[in-house]
Parts: sequence; structure tokens; C-alpha cells
Amino acid sequence: MTDPQPSTPPPSTPALRRGLKVLGTLLITLSAISPASSVFIIAPGVVAQAGSGAFWSFAIAGVVGVFMAFVYAELASAYPLSGGEYAIVARTLGRLPGFVTLGLLLLTQLLIIAVIALGVGTYLEVLIPGLSAPVVAAVTTVAATLLSIFDIKVNAWITGVFLAIEMVALVVVAALGFLDPARGLGDLVTAPVVATEGVVGPASFGIIAGAAAVAIFSYNGYGSAVYFGEETDNAHKGIARAILWALGITIVAELVPVTAVLLGAPSLPDLFGAENMMSYFVGAKAGSTVNTVISLAIALAILNAVLAIILITSRMVFSTGRDSAWPASVSKALAAIHPKTGTPWIATLATGAFGTALCFADKDFLLVVTATSIVAVYVALCLAVLNGRRNGSTKHAAYRMPLFPVAPIVALIALGYVVWQNALDPAFGRPSLLITAGICVVSGLYYALVLRRRGKWELQGPSEDEAEVDTATR
Repeated sequence: MTDPQPSTPPPSTPALRRGLKVLGTLLITLSAISPASSVFIIAPGVVAQAGSGAFWSFAIAGVVGVFMAFVYAELASAYPLSGGEYAIVARTLGRLPGFVTLGLLLLTQLLIIAVIALGVGTYLEVLIPGLSAPVVAAVTTVAATLLSIFDIKVNAWITGVFLAIEMVALVVVAALGFLDPARGLGDLVTAPVVATEGVVGPASFGIIAGAAAVAIFSYNGYGSAVYFGEETDNAHKGIARAILWALGITIVAELVPVTAVLLGAPSLPDLFGAENMMSYFVGAKAGSTVNTVISLAIALAILNAVLAIILITSRMVFSTGRDSAWPASVSKALAAIHPKTGTPWIATLATGAFGTALCFADKDFLLVVTATSIVAVYVALCLAVLNGRRNGSTKHAAYRMPLFPVAPIVALIALGYVVWQNALDPAFGRPSLLITAGICVVSGLYYALVLRRRGKWELQGPSEDEAEVDTATR
């Protein structure tokens, strides 16, 4: 049943303040991805699984990332809304899939704040041994929340400065490997090796492809630019550019230093067996002083990532309030805009409060809950772009991906492989898939039993972004 929305929202619809340039959106998006954090925190997991085959794992993930970036760019140029993925899916696939996507994202984004913040203590311990990781994470989250309330343009420059520092750290790591290589690039390309029970041997394609699933996660975040669509000038064109540039920069910023580490490590067995691979590499190549400086830069990068993710998540929480997803009083509060800064200040405080509390949860639990939910969101977006072309709900998009429908179809195949690999893992992957399915069920029940019965999920947005008729089905 067709369920059109009014072409112009009510005058009282809360609206964010425009004025952010595409560069500012790009800086915040890259900060949320945090290439340095990915290289120092996520990449070691890829190396532990695939050995020197991690080079190919990151390369494969980059190809999948390009296809997903095309999907994100087309959808975001049609609907550059602060609700992000859920607002897009609801307008292209229907309200039920949209709210299920919201359920996945809302929980995942709040948990990711804590997951990333917990990494700060790890790298600050080089200066202050014995720090409590949860306490440091909570303090980091509170500080980032307070910064997030300021004007979005101020935060764009704050994140830009921090981002420059982490990029310098990555350049140093890359230089340490490329200027003093212990092996040739041909060894990585043609003869990748992996450690199995302490014995180094050839890395199979299955192992490399399985590790690519983790590498995909390390690139994730380029689509976050859409959350600032209501604050970015000329968003219909600018957000697509920000997404594509964010992915390109991220691939280079992560693949190059990872390759340098694999080329420059004095001993691959020692690298594979190190408790902290990156600290081992930097310490072995440049000594403890440089290792300390790099560790502090990574701690700052993690703080920057927490700040950027709170900015992103608070926009989504604001959008849920504007769309009346919760009881009236809660929705009204979450949709409040600060009169001076033009930011969703109550949504920001709520996001920070939940993120701070979750810093004291078990980290393994946080990782299991968040591990596969992004895969489900990616699947929803691929289906959304296919359906958007079919039913015309994205016909007004300013960006159209090349070679459609190759990108979403190839991405769906790759995501199917990731799901299969997770299903084969009884310790981590399978529980994560079950939790993801559970979140989908609970979100669907809330929509069916609460929102649909009261007929009060409004899918609002700025008038210039809602001028097109909403063709999503209920």
C-alpha cells in the first residue's frame, strides 16, 4: 500500500543549521573511521588471522568498499538526512525494514562508542601504567560529549586537527617499513604466510578471504557523511563526494602502513606472536621513545574517533525524536535544537550518557553484539538501492553509480560470504549472528505493536529534502 508523506513538513519541524562545507563533513567522517585506530587496533586481528596474507585481505576489502561506497553515494545523494541509513531504507524499502535498520544501528552505534573508547587506556599505559580502562574510557566519552554540543563547524576543525596528527603517525609507520624493508613486495603478493600453532606456513585463499571480513569492518564509516546531510551546503551533491573521498583516503591510509609493517617487520614469526603487533614493530624499528610518541598519537586518534561517532550517533537519535519513534515527551526532547549552537543537544547528552555507561560493560560482549550488525545494514542498503531504481524512489538522486547494478550485486555476494564465515564460527561469529537476528525481531515487534498501531512514525526532514514524494511502502 502506497504511503506518501506530505511534500512539506509542518512549520514546527525541528531543523539543523546548515553551513558545513563538504571538507568539514569529510574531516568528521574520516575521524569517525579513524584510519590510525583501525591500523593499530583492528589490523593486528587481520594479521593474526591471515599472516602476511593480510595485504590481500585489505586489498579485497577495498574492492568491496568501493562497491558499497557507490551504493552509499547514490542513496545519500537522494536522501541526505540526519537519520542516515534507517531514513534511507524506510523511504526505499518501506517503514518496517527502515525501523529494523534503526534498531540495528541505534544499539550498534552506542556500543561502538564504548568499544573504541576502551582503547584509549591501552595506549596511555605507556605513560601511566595500571590505568583502569573503563574509567579512562568513561572520562574520554564524557569529554567528547561535551565537545559535541558545540557548533558543528567548530567540531569539524577540532576533528581535522586531531586527524592530521593521526595521519602523521601513519606516515611514520609507513616510512619505518618502506625505508628499511626486511623482505620484498613480491613475497607478500605471491607467497603469503601465516602462523598456525606457532608454525609459519603458506596462507590459503580461504584464510585470506575470511580475514577480509574483518578488514571490511576496518574501512567502515565512509557512509557516515550522510548523517551531516542536513548541515552540509549543497548536500545532494556534496555528500556523495564526501563518501567517495572518505573511502579512497581510508584505503590508502590503512593499506599502505599495513603493507609497510608486513614488509619491514624484522621477524614475521615474532610479529605474528606479539601481544601488541604494532608496538612490537615500532619499538623494533625505531625504539621505545618513538613507540611512546606514536602510542600517544593513537590515544588522541581514538579520542577523535569517539568525538566523531558521538556527533554521528546524536544526529540519528535526534532524527528518531523528530520522526516520533518514541513516546511524545521523549521524542520532543530528543528533537530539541540548541538555540545558540544549532546542535541536537539533548540527543547528544543522551548519546554520551549511554556511551559512558556502556564503557563498564564487558568488552567481549560489546564486540559480539556489534560484529555482524553492520553486515545486515549493508545488505539492507544494497536492497534499497536496487529497489530505489525499480520503484523510482531514488530517481532524483544527484549521483548515479557507474555500471549499475554491478556494485550492489557484487557487494551482496561478498556479504553473503561474510555471513557464511561467521556462521561457521561457534565461538564468536554464530552468537553474533543470533544476536543480530534477535535485534531485528525486537525492532520489528516494536514497529508492528507500537508504531504501526498508533500510526505515528512520521519520517520527517528539511523541506528541501522532502520535496520528493515518499514512495516507501508501509
